[in-house]
Amino acid sequence: MYIERSLELKYVLKHKSCFLFGPRQTGKTWLIKNKLSNYKYFNLLNTKTYTQFAYSPSILQELISDKDKVVIIDEIQRLPILLNEVQLLIDEKDIHFLLTGSSARKIRRKGINLLGGRARIRNLHPLIFSELSNKFNLNRALSIGLLPSIYFSDEPKEDLESYIGTYLQEEIAAEALVRNIPAFSRFLTIAALSNSQIINYSNIANDAQVPGSTIQEYFQILRDTLIGSDLPVWKKTIIRKSISTSKFYFFDIGVARFLQKRGELSSGTTEYGEAFETYIHHELTSYLDYSKNGSLSYWRSTNGQEVDFIINDETAIEVKSKDIISRKDLKGLKALQEEALLKNYIIVYSGVEERNTSEGIDILPLKIFLKKLWNDEFI
Repeated sequence: MYIERSLELKYVLKHKSCFLFGPRQTGKTWLIKNKLSNYKYFNLLNTKTYTQFAYSPSILQELISDKDKVVIIDEIQRLPILLNEVQLLIDEKDIHFLLTGSSARKIRRKGINLLGGRARIRNLHPLIFSELSNKFNLNRALSIGLLPSIYFSDEPKEDLESYIGTYLQEEIAAEALVRNIPAFSRFLTIAALSNSQIINYSNIANDAQVPGSTIQEYFQILRDTLIGSDLPVWKKTIIRKSISTSKFYFFDIGVARFLQKRGELSSGTTEYGEAFETYIHHELTSYLDYSKNGSLSYWRSTNGQEVDFIINDETAIEVKSKDIISRKDLKGLKALQEEALLKNYIIVYSGVEERNTSEGIDILPLKIFLKKLWNDEFI
């Protein structure tokens, strides 16, 4: 099924080379074939292509003509040494490259510095609300996630199982990122159960039965292979001191839920609230990556007051997966309002009524919130 993606690459490639990172099956190759099909293309998943470049990286120069102003190399992390030739062609022939990958770990491990500033970095995320339009179904998104091949699948659970298997086999085992694959598999489930929570390395190490130092390395693998990312603490409050520990979010709630090995998702449950919050995190990170408009964090005071998300130093967002918002749902935002540091205070919820409280807190239904977000109304 054709879905118009929001990430625009042609404009970037007119001016500079670009790394395009994204987890497996987010649609990087699809985007290339449908939007950039007129450019020279090399796919390092192709055995013949990989073998050719592995044997002689310099052959890249011979395969590119003077007419080729933009060249695409798919899955560049499989052969980081090729970046030396890419850098030469950028410097000597002013060729712009699009270099895609599902991980920067191998590139950094080899000591390669992502072309020393010669290329911009863009990230492709799973599907967002505006891309799906009338095909968007919240319950489906929260249950199976938003990877294109899985969202439109007739057998999403089977495909999620295959996705995790491929990740373990090709990203983890094939690249020898860990020695103990069973231990890493146990860790994946425990880490998924900690999705959207503050990371407690000691507790996770005990549950996974591996040393704490190993757990920290495992989390770094999740970051490097783009399976998850940290949400840092916003620390600019003065009246109420903030804590200093980050939260961790998986990139897709469907992947996280499959690893959690939980059953059907029911509204009104804690699990539903976690899924709803993770989905909002996905929309916010996608928006900030695609628009290059800033950073995302969360706030929690040492006495337990919390706000789920803060965009830049401007907008505080609390997420509630409920149909009716009560006064107690405003506590975190009201505490943050007393600091008088931000412009906007918002609750996004699963109800249908849009309103504004006497304290100046906007209460927005999900779809209205998303439309305002992508219209740049919160920055």
